[in-house]
Amino acid sequence: MRQIPVSTLAHALHRFFTEYLPEQRALSPHTLYSYRDSLKLLLRHAAGKNQDPSLLAVEHLTVDRIVAFLQHLETVRKNKPCTRNVRLTAIHSFFRFVGTQYPQHLEQTQRILSIPFKRTAIREVQHLDLAEVRAVLSIMDRSTLDGRRDYALLSVLFNTGARVSEIVDLKANDLTLTPPPTVLLHGKGKKQRRCPVWPETARLLRQLLEEMGIDSHRPETVFRNHWGRTLTRFGIRFILAKYIRRAKEQVPSLRPKRLHPHSVRHSTALFLLRSGVDLSTIAHWLGHADLNTTNKYLSLDLEEKRQALAKAKTVVKPGRSSAAWRKNPSLIRWLEAL
Repeated sequence: MRQIPVSTLAHALHRFFTEYLPEQRALSPHTLYSYRDSLKLLLRHAAGKNQDPSLLAVEHLTVDRIVAFLQHLETVRKNKPCTRNVRLTAIHSFFRFVGTQYPQHLEQTQRILSIPFKRTAIREVQHLDLAEVRAVLSIMDRSTLDGRRDYALLSVLFNTGARVSEIVDLKANDLTLTPPPTVLLHGKGKKQRRCPVWPETARLLRQLLEEMGIDSHRPETVFRNHWGRTLTRFGIRFILAKYIRRAKEQVPSLRPKRLHPHSVRHSTALFLLRSGVDLSTIAHWLGHADLNTTNKYLSLDLEEKRQALAKAKTVVKPGRSSAAWRKNPSLIRWLEAL
């Protein structure tokens, strides 16, 4: 039987996902899954309905086809520009690898790397105020196991400001529940950080471990579903959405907000900021590699803006005369003539 030759594209994809990303770049599994999905969508679109994607070659992935794929994402799949940019990031990364490992495709690689990212609209970052967090916690039925788990889950989220992926990966042996209680979080880029937790949060975690029969010295998942399996990101999103939906009936300020688990992380940052914690400490608390990422919370703190406005009112005196340049008619005429 004649052996089918392996194409350069197939060989490059195999090395990209088994050697380059996990070993040389040491990227997380989440990043690998994102890149995998992006390139899988590209190959299916490039192959069309009548061609097997495994028969594609690197030469088939031209600039025109990739641009058409990006347009397909926005027009047919109704993806936002930010999602389109995520897919393009994966494509750029793959062809950057192709250009270095397969020089015969270097010219094609340079053309593909010139495909620009789209500018995206920056939405207002939504968060929960402290009163809203308390309202969500208050409607949880703690007489049930699910209610106690959900109460502990949201408490840990708000206390630590952890990403959802960090909560999903949280193991029992990451918890130090004796004074002073802390939680070891495994963040992006395989970075670890230890966050302090309030005694009340530590007590909730201790009770949950005992009730679930989880050994605190073993690497066992802390937050689980009905079947004893690890809660997924989508499961945590569903749980939070359920309680926020109920809380909206009692707290009108929640109704216009688009909230998700990452909103709790923003809430933690603003709570720390309003409590007088400096930005550098907040950056370490949240696991930000760049302090500029933390600076955005300064613009979100409406209370700080109100105080600044109040101070400005005391400085600006009413009834001040017009600026001197307004009294110069020749200057006004010159400006109007521009």
